[in-house]
Amino acid sequence: MQTYELALLLDLLKQPTAPFREQRVVDFVTGWLERQRLPFFLDPLGNIVVGCDSPASYRRLVAARTREPLRLFMAHLDHPGFHGERWLAADRLRVIWHGGAPVKHLAGAPIWIATPDGRMLEGRLHRARLLPGGRSIESAEVRVAGVGRSARPPATGLYGGFRFRAPVWRAGARLYAHAADDLVGVFAILATARRLRPARGAPFLGLLTRAEEVGFIGAIGHFELGWLLRARRPVVCVSLETSRTLPNALIGKGPVVRLGDRRTVFDPGALNVLTQVAVRTLPGRHQRRIMDGGTCEATAATVFGLRAIGISVPLGNYHNQGYEGGPDCRGPGGPAPEFVHLADVEGLIALCRGLLRPGLPWDEPWTHERRVYAKRRRSYRALLEGPAPRQGHTRKTRNSTASSLRN
Repeated sequence: MQTYELALLLDLLKQPTAPFREQRVVDFVTGWLERQRLPFFLDPLGNIVVGCDSPASYRRLVAARTREPLRLFMAHLDHPGFHGERWLAADRLRVIWHGGAPVKHLAGAPIWIATPDGRMLEGRLHRARLLPGGRSIESAEVRVAGVGRSARPPATGLYGGFRFRAPVWRAGARLYAHAADDLVGVFAILATARRLRPARGAPFLGLLTRAEEVGFIGAIGHFELGWLLRARRPVVCVSLETSRTLPNALIGKGPVVRLGDRRTVFDPGALNVLTQVAVRTLPGRHQRRIMDGGTCEATAATVFGLRAIGISVPLGNYHNQGYEGGPDCRGPGGPAPEFVHLADVEGLIALCRGLLRPGLPWDEPWTHERRVYAKRRRSYRALLEGPAPRQGHTRKTRNSTASSLRN
């Protein structure tokens, strides 16, 4: 990974975010895009569209009469976290949680809190109440340090998540962070856009969405605009995710060609194109698996009738749950920093670039396999053209089968 890319990734991972509270990430990303002179705009939902500078240029791009598919790369700007609801006392804040969360070892867990004016506060989690079934946090109290009744911010403007030794730090080839999911995917789209410097009409768009962690809200809103559904060219949606590590989807072994998620499998033809790109681009350094540890925005695209595929970076301690343990983990199932491997992130960028090569076989994704199958059939021509079974023998076999079924 190039030095400027690593610096961008580290800076991005320092930004606080939560569902519907993505503004600090939005400000960082749009400022960076402006400095890079890359086109972008915000759609009516507040999602960031990278690669076009207005809704009008977006509609022109999708309306181009060409067989070359538009590749729409998707990643989300949020990470599970809480919103402030009301002050219970001078330093006690009631909060509502949004998205997944650890469910054990919560009492006294360190918390970061972001304020509307850009400050960062610290606190401790107490009295956590779990959702029915115990799959995540529903609400809690946060003891906030360093605030007085006269100077405390309005409760509803506060948001936060679990705090560790730093927002992001490096240990060898691993990056630990408060939130890698899905700021790593956001980074991959920005890095791809910078490397491409997409010219007007290039088959690239990036869609950086809001509130994915509570059910793809930003993505659904974008699809409901209808801009993609009126496309005159093919569209392939590519979900970029940091997904829970699973057997055969291991950290440090390369990005994962995501065959599906917990809800559905993805488009088989487009997946075969992605597989060919991965074999050519990262031979022996990529993985293939149905990543059913969660769902992703490729499912949302599929629901709206769009072709969708996915690429994942294996993620340790998914949603800050201590599955893999490690530094600052409070115990199995308790709060822990997420982590990824830099080689997997670099591989993700390589696959994004590979998918943008012109002339990939999107129309005929199985041509190579048909040739292989035809050659295989020809290799057995002599046996196929040998003596055929006698008709009487065939009838006898059929009659014997029917008799055995009756018995």
